[in-house]
Amino acid sequence: MAVKSELTEAGKSKRIGFVKDFSTFTKNYAIVVAIIVLGIIYSFASEYFLSFRNIRNILLQTSAIAIVAIGQAMILLTADFDLSLGQIVCFTSAFAAWMMKFHDAAPIVAALVALTFGCLMGACNGFLIAFCKIPAFVATLGMQLICMGLARIITNASPIPGMPRSMEWLGRGFIGGAAYGIPISVVIMVGMYILFQFISRRTRLGRNIYAIGGSSEAAYFSGINVKVNKLIVFTMAGAISAFGGLILLSRLDSAAVTNGYQYEFDAIISCVIGGVSLAGGKGKIIQALFGAIFLTLFFNGMTMLNIHPFIQPVLKGLVLIGAVAIDVIRNRKR
Repeated sequence: MAVKSELTEAGKSKRIGFVKDFSTFTKNYAIVVAIIVLGIIYSFASEYFLSFRNIRNILLQTSAIAIVAIGQAMILLTADFDLSLGQIVCFTSAFAAWMMKFHDAAPIVAALVALTFGCLMGACNGFLIAFCKIPAFVATLGMQLICMGLARIITNASPIPGMPRSMEWLGRGFIGGAAYGIPISVVIMVGMYILFQFISRRTRLGRNIYAIGGSSEAAYFSGINVKVNKLIVFTMAGAISAFGGLILLSRLDSAAVTNGYQYEFDAIISCVIGGVSLAGGKGKIIQALFGAIFLTLFFNGMTMLNIHPFIQPVLKGLVLIGAVAIDVIRNRKR
């Protein structure tokens, strides 16, 4: 009887442990459940939705915005935000295209220059916010306008098409062939999320980011150099956005002033939907990936269902408001 009782208690504890683990997972990754539910709904609405080509296309479209969302997520974790990331994508991709098209620059040289510009613009944002105490809204909005103007000057507000064939692999290459292969940009995206998830959770920089987001004053008194860490985070976000711009440039085979349009907002929506808090110090980098997939999935389904394109920005705004409202309610409960 005693043995039977012990087995019963062990079974109960296992069930309780499973329920707790499942509850924790659904709380932290509710967006994964939302993706599955949305996929099921769309699969009934369209027979082509769950086709391999469409799923691959969704991931391909997600790759650039999801990469930009990495930088935005790191900034959000410090309780700041960056409104210039989308236009950093635009300017750096336009400058790289301009170098390759009109000055016969090698793709690797153009890419390195674009990444350097991304670092400089991110560092400028970080310096203005951390050292000059300029509000993030003002500093990053100013940088957004600067990048927007520079992109128009470089392109003369006209597309720059026809990138070198040697750059095609980055945004349009496949591992395993074009028919059933995996896009290289998706592999890069996943690799970057693994890397920055590790950085955010297992390194001193990551711990500092969470501490600053939780309370910058407490982080300062505990010996963390808040200003330098914020500068590093904004610089990294600028470089990551520039890299996302290169992937977008390769995928579209063209640079235009519309490249990266509203990516800063899409990145914020992806992060908040995924579970990264606007209040700072809460959430995981990997959650931004699921948020970006959900966002692309949502509008891909809308397109397949022939929802009018003018209605889609309205829905995007409602999704953003809903996600922020949920984040506010969750923070109040905590």
